[in-house]
Amino acid sequence: MEFGSGAASLPADIEDVTFERAKAGDQHALAAVYDWYLPRVYRYVLSRLGNVTEAEDVTEDIFLRMLGAIGDYRRTNVPFSAWLFRIARNHLVSYYRRNGLRKNHATLDETVADTRQDPASIVEAQVMLGEVAKAVQKLPDAQRDVISLRFAVGLSIAETAHVLGKRQGNVKMLQHKAVARLQKILLSEPKQASGEGSIERAF
Repeated sequence: MEFGSGAASLPADIEDVTFERAKAGDQHALAAVYDWYLPRVYRYVLSRLGNVTEAEDVTEDIFLRMLGAIGDYRRTNVPFSAWLFRIARNHLVSYYRRNGLRKNHATLDETVADTRQDPASIVEAQVMLGEVAKAVQKLPDAQRDVISLRFAVGLSIAETAHVLGKRQGNVKMLQHKAVARLQKILLSEPKQASGEGSIERAF
């Protein structure tokens, strides 16, 4: 599996046709679903676990669960992405419980930094990545979930609301509070202030 690269989102009608073919067992359609969503699920899992190897294993488990349940998916008012990330979140909750992990135990692994940058940029990115990741771990659990789904994965407000089982207004409020709190944490120390406005960079 290729975890590090992602494919651009396709129009909803093309996705719908592909999902219907995937449900019928079309291997090419299933491969397309993997290409579109595997990197996004991996980023979400990595943002919560903070360990590359562990995140890869858990992401594979999530996609196996998705394969087992895809026949039950019905596109009504629920986009496929929201359905998939609810599976991912539920699996992470079970994973925490099975392994006795605290949800805020991890920081993001520095190996997610973009290695195409020059050495100085890589160092700067790794420092800021670590600082924002540590700050995210200080957020309440509900705010961490919103930040991970909105910034690490790129889900819409509506999709995030479905994944978390919350109203869109609540998600907006949680995001607003989380961003405000992150800014306060990051600006509390002079060395952190140099990475202003880089929440997305941490993912």
